[in-house]
Parts: sequence; structure tokens; C-alpha cells
Amino acid sequence: MKALIVEDQQRLGRFLQQGMTEHAYTVSVVGSCREARAALCETSYDVIVLDLGLPDGDGLDLLREWRRSGFNEPVLILSARDTVQDRIKGLDIGADDYLPKPFSLEELLARVRSLLRRHSTAKDTLLEHRGIRLDLLGHTAQFNGKPVDLTSREFALLEIFMQNVGRILPRSHISEKIWESHYDIDTNLLDVYMSRLRAKLDTSSGQPLFKTVRGVGYQLL
Repeated sequence: MKALIVEDQQRLGRFLQQGMTEHAYTVSVVGSCREARAALCETSYDVIVLDLGLPDGDGLDLLREWRRSGFNEPVLILSARDTVQDRIKGLDIGADDYLPKPFSLEELLARVRSLLRRHSTAKDTLLEHRGIRLDLLGHTAQFNGKPVDLTSREFALLEIFMQNVGRILPRSHISEKIWESHYDIDTNLLDVYMSRLRAKLDTSSGQPLFKTVRGVGYQLL
């Protein structure tokens, strides 16, 4: 499970990272709103632990921004603001849980486990990676918060990659999943659809989403 900790106190961030890593989480720590936005653009996370008092903005504004853009992964607020009104405000904006400081690591881990259990069903039908958001139930796609118009075949192609992030997928494997006819496997159809998909998910950062592995197939980076 991948966790993102948004905490500007370096000592506390390291403490949380060590504690969660010891319980089999893959943990990234950032200390500002800007770094948190960049981290979510690069990859998806299973859970976010969010401090509110960040050096370049309020964590509540960041959470509101995430929810408006369609990000619905579980968020646990971890904050020194511990009044009832603070908690109500955080939960109303879109937090899934609220844990005031000071806290025990054991309670934080228990709350994170609870959040992951509650979101496990939704997770199976919602795939996210590097700004791509694929809703398998609604059959919709978004890229960096904006809707992407995909044909049914383009959607199926992207779904295969989203379910196999980082894996090099052979051309034959992809084609067999997309087309029923084995004849199409020997044509250039796959290359055509990959070209269309790349065009619709074009990144201005210069970092490609897909890699062509010559003689083998493709990889979603």
C-alpha cells in the first residue's frame, strides 16, 4: 500500500514514515501544498495523511481542491486543530477521518487500516496513475482533472495499462485482450490505437506516459 504524508515538521514526517514503513507501507513524505500537488500528479496513492498548517497554504484548501478535481482516495487529517468545529469542517470538506495531535502511532495505523477497508470496493473500480483517472463503472476517463473522450476500444486499451502499471506488456497480450480476432494481432491496428491514446493523454512536462519496447510491446511508466 502506498501512503503520502503531507507534513511540514520534518521530525514528525520521518517518524510517520518509519512507523508506517515498518508496517509494510510504501511511504512518501512532502512538506508543502506545492510538493503534494506534484506528488499526486506523478503517481497515485492508497491513502493520504494530511497536516493542515503547511508553509504555503492551508491543508483544508488543498483537500477542497482535490475533492473538486475528482480525487476521492481516503484522506486522514492529522492536525493540532482539535476543536469540534475544526473536525466538523475538515470532514465536511471531504476528509475521511480526523486525528488530532498529539496522537499515538498505533491509533493512526488502526485508522488508516479502517479507511483502506472502507475504500477497498471502490478502489477496484477506480484506477488512477500520474494524473489519469479511469472510472470502470462510469466508463469515464480524466487526465489532470479534465475529461478525456475515449472510444470503447481506447478505453479498454487504457484499462489494461492502468491495471499493469510499470509492466512491459507484449503486443500479443494486449491485442488478445482488445480484439477477438487473431488476424488483427498481425496488423498495425495496435500501433494506431497507441498513437491515438498518446495524443489524447499528451503531457506538456516532456515526460512520456508510455514507452515503446522494440520487438516486445508497450509499457505505462
